Amino acid sequence: MRVIAGQYRSRPLQSLSGLDLRPTSDRLRETLFDVLAAGRGLQDSVWLDLYAGTGAVGIEAFSRGARQVYFVESAKKHARLLRENLGALGIDSGFEVHEREVSKALPLLESTGVVCDFCFLDPPYRRRGSYGQVLGYLSQSLLLQPASVVAAEHEKKFDPGERFGALLRYRRLDQGDASLSFYRLR
Repeated sequence: MRVIAGQYRSRPLQSLSGLDLRPTSDRLRETLFDVLAAGRGLQDSVWLDLYAGTGAVGIEAFSRGARQVYFVESAKKHARLLRENLGALGIDSGFEVHEREVSKALPLLESTGVVCDFCFLDPPYRRRGSYGQVLGYLSQSLLLQPASVVAAEHEKKFDPGERFGALLRYRRLDQGDASLSFYRLR
């Protein structure tokens, strides 16, 4: 696994063996950022990387010019790995790692006035109910602004849903066994 483009291009990222951690593949991450960059610039953007794991998506955002990334990862060993990946790249500012459940981190971030340009979520596939909970929360949250984009990675055979309150899916891309669903406020 590596950083695809930008300042840290081709730099390796560490992961853990086994099925406990399922990082977004390089190819799917490249597709994600191609779609997001085409819609608007990534420079000086603010990101939420939910269920961050290795931090690959948020680190890719940094590499491509993000100003701030809020990583949320509840598993201690994954959060430690995420911090190690940030450290190995020399990233020492412009981020926060929230080592707690997403359901607790979102209200905390909202209460501090965080507003994101992009939100990426990739819960463990076995936790299908997390998609509806998080997307439903975001649809009513002050974490999003009208131009914010929410991207959800999910299994190709699973559909997280078209609409969550004011949050509407505007695009779905399938790649291998995984898919990306893109949402905006309407």
